[in-house]
Amino acid sequence: MARGLHLPVPGPVLGLALLVVGLALWNRLRPFSDEALVAGPVGQVSLGLLANLALLFVPAGVGVVQYMGLVAAHGGALAVALLVSTTLTLVVTVGVFRLMKRVQGRADE
Repeated sequence: MARGLHLPVPGPVLGLALLVVGLALWNRLRPFSDEALVAGPVGQVSLGLLANLALLFVPAGVGVVQYMGLVAAHGGALAVALLVSTTLTLVVTVGVFRLMKRVQGRADE
C-alpha cells in the first residue's frame, strides 16, 4: 500500500496506523471491555503481533546497515538532530499535558 500510493511512510508504520484506526472503529461500533478484548479474536491476534513485533524493525535495521557509510559520515548531525527532536517532543508533551490538565480542571468545576 505504501509503495503503491507512493507514501513516504514505511509499510510497518502504515500497517500499525491502520491497525490503530481499525481498533478505534471497532470500539465505536462494538464497545468492549478489557477482559472481553483479551479473550476475543482481537486479543488473540494482538498477542500474535506482539510476539513477532521485532520483525517490524528488520527493514529499518537493514536500511541502517545498507547506508552505514552515510550514517558514519553524518553521525554527529544525526545525534544532534535526535537530541533536539527528543527534547522538543518531551517539552511539547509536557505542555500539552499541563494544558489538558488545566482544561480538565475547568470542566470539573
